[in-house]
This record gives sequence, C-alpha cells and structure tokens, in this order.
Amino acid sequence: MSEQLTGEIDWQWKPYHELSMEEAVAIFKLRQDVFIVEQDCPFHDIDGEDDEAIHLMGWHNGKLVATLRWFPAYSKYGNRCAIGRICTDPSVRRFGVGRELMKVALQRVDTEFPDKEIKIGAQLYLKVFYERFGFKQSSDVYDEDGIDHIHMIRPASNVASA
Repeated sequence: MSEQLTGEIDWQWKPYHELSMEEAVAIFKLRQDVFIVEQDCPFHDIDGEDDEAIHLMGWHNGKLVATLRWFPAYSKYGNRCAIGRICTDPSVRRFGVGRELMKVALQRVDTEFPDKEIKIGAQLYLKVFYERFGFKQSSDVYDEDGIDHIHMIRPASNVASA
C-alpha cells in the first residue's frame, strides 16, 4: 500500500476452533512478522492459549492487516477480560487501522461484558495509544522478552474513544 489505504477493512471475529487453516496461518504469520521478525524478539508466540481466545481479524483486499485475541475471562488476569497479541501490518500503520482494531474490540467487550474490566500487557512505548481508549497503567515497568512492558486496565464503566 502506498500513499493511502483504499477500501474498507473487513472485520471478522472467530473463536479458534472456527478459524480455517488459511485464517490461522495468516494470524500466526502476521504475529510472527511483527513480534518476532520486526521487533527482533525470539519468543514463543504460539503459547497454547490461542484455542481459548476469540480472534479479531482485519482483512484488506484479501490480506490480513490487523489482528488481536480476546479472552472474555482470562484466569491469569483474575478473570478480567483480556486483549492481547494486538498487531497491525506495517503497511497500514499510518492509516488508523490500529485505532480501528481497538475500537472494534472494545465495542464488542462493552456490548457483551459491560461490567468487566479489561487488562492488557502493553509495550511501554504504546502507553499513550492505549490511554486514549481509557486504559491506565496498573503495574511497574517489567521486561518481557527484552522489551519494556506495563500492565494496563480499562475500567468497566469507562467507555472511551480515541
């Protein structure tokens, strides 16, 4: 994609067991390209938790350009809602696709679980981005795979927009 993003993003939600092989491969490839290759961070992206998640995919002209996974009740976060593995293809980052990805995700959480907090583990440099959606830092900075991270929580009663 060059100077502008033409056409709409096709947003699709699917639990893991309903993903086609092509969709699962596209998700894992995008996450690998962003988290492992681009960020030069060898880690186990396929962590055995994807099968418990509901996956949001953003397709543009047949290519997966954005994805995240959502856990309605994530035991590691005290059964709060959790959103993770949030990533966009570098080719669409200047066009607001990351903001739209979060808006679509938060709309669903707010609709299905309006009384639940949402917790994320965010890369520190994205703190302001997530604050625009009502998230607040809830931990000290910690190292995860060589990258500074923080936990952030969005209160259930806060329906923010970016």
